[in-house]
Amino acid sequence: MPRLALYTFGVLTSPLSDPSPATREFYALGEAVYRRIAAHPGHLAHAEPAGGERGVLFGADWGAWGEFAVPAWYAKGRTPDTTALAATLSLWTDLGSARDAVYTGLHRDALTRRRDWFERSRRPSHVLWWVPEDVIPTWQEGVDNLEALHRHGPAPRRFTFPRPYTPEGAPART
Repeated sequence: MPRLALYTFGVLTSPLSDPSPATREFYALGEAVYRRIAAHPGHLAHAEPAGGERGVLFGADWGAWGEFAVPAWYAKGRTPDTTALAATLSLWTDLGSARDAVYTGLHRDALTRRRDWFERSRRPSHVLWWVPEDVIPTWQEGVDNLEALHRHGPAPRRFTFPRPYTPEGAPART
């Protein structure tokens, strides 16, 4: 049975190392969101660095998820002191479970505050795609799909929550 991969990406207004209250609040809320999403029905796994270091993305050991990668449009720093982004990569059993986790509960509350932490962008902030049961998606696949979504729009191989597709490639009902 195919599984659903979800890649999210956003450029933060401040580096992850910024000691301001807004950044500390983002981290605290983010940690709570991760705990809830990890326990959500339908969640299978998400990419985590082996060392679990906060704010270390580039150069971390991500295991089967591959080397950390970001879209070409990301132009901010790549060191622990200058990185200003938030990205996730996760696996789900189905579209409904993933959508429910993203658009309800604590994550929904966080989404209403995204302008407090993220730069505005006309680029997509997420992309979904179906993977075979035995496949772990990689960061690079997430980036490639997000960039293709930005250039060409939703399609059966890469899509969004508002414009989803079934594993067979047919438009899905939302």
